[in-house]
Amino acid sequence: MLAYVFWHRPADGVAPEAYAASISRFHHSLAAHPPAGFLRSGTFEAPGPNWLGPEPAFEDWYVVEDFAALGVLNAAAVGRGHLSSHDALARLAGPGTGSVYRLLEGSPELAQARVAVWIEKPRGVEMPLFAALLGDGMDGRHAGLWQRQLALGPAPEYCILAAEAPSGVHATRLGRGWSATIASRHPL
Repeated sequence: MLAYVFWHRPADGVAPEAYAASISRFHHSLAAHPPAGFLRSGTFEAPGPNWLGPEPAFEDWYVVEDFAALGVLNAAAVGRGHLSSHDALARLAGPGTGSVYRLLEGSPELAQARVAVWIEKPRGVEMPLFAALLGDGMDGRHAGLWQRQLALGPAPEYCILAAEAPSGVHATRLGRGWSATIASRHPL
């Protein structure tokens, strides 16, 4: 299971409320007429992700079955049934960046995720067993551990979506050079 995660802001001069309403229309369009392989989507108001800058941003999650479904979603987003809501949103959009993540363990549900824990590892460090420990203490029914698969811009290596930060990401458990940023999220 994969998720395309897109962080974005409204263009200068665009009211955040109007932008949020446009985001909601696009997500409702996808939910009403889901493309093949599309499972769910959600948008969250997020504090400024440091890889996009310090200002608050929106964070979209598009959960799909696999890379083939990601291609179908890409085509469908600007195709019949979704084009007008997509283009209306695109006209209001400012800067953005995205990445593709794979679910390593837990649940792909987005509704309970009030916290995103973004975890960075030092360059060149491969520690797959250590990565598995990040989910320690995570309630797998209501939280998920995701790993970046494809970087379309700057983004952290791992993310845990949960109701609260699990013990596996506590500073005393992370290795030298690893960092975790805990960010509250508010569903749109």
